[in-house]
Amino acid sequence: MKRSAGILVFRRSDASVELLLAHPGGPIWGKRDVWSIPKGELDENEQLEAAARREFEEEIGLAVPAGELIDLGSAKQSGGKTNFVWAVEGDIDLAKFSCNTFTMEWPPKSGQFQEFPENDRAAWFAPELAVQKLFPAQVVFIERLAEKLGLDIQPPEQ
Repeated sequence: MKRSAGILVFRRSDASVELLLAHPGGPIWGKRDVWSIPKGELDENEQLEAAARREFEEEIGLAVPAGELIDLGSAKQSGGKTNFVWAVEGDIDLAKFSCNTFTMEWPPKSGQFQEFPENDRAAWFAPELAVQKLFPAQVVFIERLAEKLGLDIQPPEQ
């Protein structure tokens, strides 16, 4: 069973809340407007929280903000992987964003390998917009955080 762990950072400004999301890089997701909670797969024998902290640092380039982690539980993706996510309140200076890279054969079956950033950028989103931008299997974590914070997320009017 594949597992991934991540951390959803949120900040409060006046009466609102913003959520930090990452945009996947590379040729498959790079041009699509789909975002993710900073997360990744666990290393062998790695503890969930340790993996979540490590992945955040690899995917955002900064340490997880100090503060109490809020357990948002787990949810299964359509491909069978289970995501475990925590939230923490804090502020991140996105001018210092950096991300690790991965290598893949591109174009497919070309024999050529290229290096791509795992995430090409990060940004703050209002919860209502975050639920529209996120991979569908991750929306439940925004809903759980909103419930814990007493937020009423209203979908935008069509």
